[in-house]
Amino acid sequence: MELINAVLAAFIFVVSALYLFIRNKHNYWKDNGFPYAPNPHLLFGHSKGQAQTRHGADIHEELYKKFKQLGERYVGISQFIIQSVLVIDPDLIKTILVKDFNVFHDHGVFNNAKDDPLSGHLFALEGNPWRLLRQKLTPTFTSGRMKQMFGTIWDVALELEKYMEANYNQPEIEMKDVLSRFTTDVIGTCAFGIECNTLRTADSEFRKYGNKAFELNPIIMFKLFLSSSYPGLVRKLRMKITYDDVEDFFMKIVRDTVNYRETNNVKRNDFMNLLLQIKNKGKLDDSDDGSVGKGEVGMTQTELAAQAFVFFLAGFETSSTTQSFCLYELAKNPDIQERLRQEINQAINENGGQVTYDVAMSIQYLDNVINETLRKYPPVESLNRVPSVDYVIPGTKHVIPKRTLVQIPVHAIQRDPDHYPDPERFDPDRFTPEEVKKRHPFTFLPFGEGPRICIGLRFGVMQTKVGLITLLRKFRFSPSARTPDRVSFDPKMITLSPNEGNYLKVERL
Repeated sequence: MELINAVLAAFIFVVSALYLFIRNKHNYWKDNGFPYAPNPHLLFGHSKGQAQTRHGADIHEELYKKFKQLGERYVGISQFIIQSVLVIDPDLIKTILVKDFNVFHDHGVFNNAKDDPLSGHLFALEGNPWRLLRQKLTPTFTSGRMKQMFGTIWDVALELEKYMEANYNQPEIEMKDVLSRFTTDVIGTCAFGIECNTLRTADSEFRKYGNKAFELNPIIMFKLFLSSSYPGLVRKLRMKITYDDVEDFFMKIVRDTVNYRETNNVKRNDFMNLLLQIKNKGKLDDSDDGSVGKGEVGMTQTELAAQAFVFFLAGFETSSTTQSFCLYELAKNPDIQERLRQEINQAINENGGQVTYDVAMSIQYLDNVINETLRKYPPVESLNRVPSVDYVIPGTKHVIPKRTLVQIPVHAIQRDPDHYPDPERFDPDRFTPEEVKKRHPFTFLPFGEGPRICIGLRFGVMQTKVGLITLLRKFRFSPSARTPDRVSFDPKMITLSPNEGNYLKVERL
């Protein structure tokens, strides 16, 4: 009996101590006189339902609207039991992303290269390792390099055209699926030099493991938030966020590709060729041969694998959802679709019927349409930063503690009627040069901003343009019976993705 009482007392003590610890975490902002969101859930904080029934974009938009109406420039919230700050004011956003970048240079994203090798990529690295790798990789994304890859992407676009020719006469087509297959094939060939043939075979392994890498669950969400504040603890506990089968697949693909290319000195106009030059020579080779050589100068094979992995993930999902959302809006706005089609055809006709990199990148209205799509549906709904030291918010006495997750709710900002009147309306003319000048520049952030702006921006835009040009030249899109009036987002995806797919009618022109 005494033993039972002792165990019960110990249990009550542990539960009470845990409860007090969690309550103190939730009360941190309130206790320190910081603007705060009240009534956090004991275990989930202000993230209740995230990754299960609600997307983070919807949660952050609700908080953003509420506290902007109260006149707050920022607000302290709880992500699970982790303290976080949601930033509302564009001037403060500019300060964080640019002016005080020396403090906010890290994303606070999970990285544990020792136990989770594919997490050691550019997006997740911090401090000096990030700076060194960014310097090495930046030359791989110049407009000149993109121009070299254009032909490779166009070859995949011709496969997309063939697929649509064979399938357009169905009652409706799920275009999110088609475009995911297109971008998987593009990234597969550009990042790994492998013809995935996903447009021909829907259940390719690249697509299977690429999709799995984006799957969220509450445990992974908790690890992501925990790693932003306690990276040392995450590494001591040897945590991983990459699924084992995803890691095995991509590590094997990279190992086989690297060994084959190095053994046979294979050269291609793709991202893998550039990574191999950095790995083996420490820099890119601008000579005509561009040979890859063999060695361990600029990065290890494991580091190379992590960069190829994140390039694949960032490139296939974000570009496919952008194209899918764009077609959804064009189907609902046939006048905009027709104007865009005319401008595409005019630009191509003026170039003798040839689609080139320069033609694709110079169609202004196509830029406007893509930007308006990215405004309504930014693939990454929030930007994350963590301060490297305790940070006093300028003009206040409020302190953001070191390593606290700071979130910039891009989706909420870009749907704010104060920045974009009638935000639900799809209007590409918001992005004419004259209209852009009227807005605060930090109210449009689909690629981030400042020194950590998305390094693959040019590639993502190029891939998106190639897909849209290919489809709109030959096909007209309109709503089907399953096309919703308003898109809801899949809560189990990290990126913004439609919950019910994107079913559209397709007509051959």
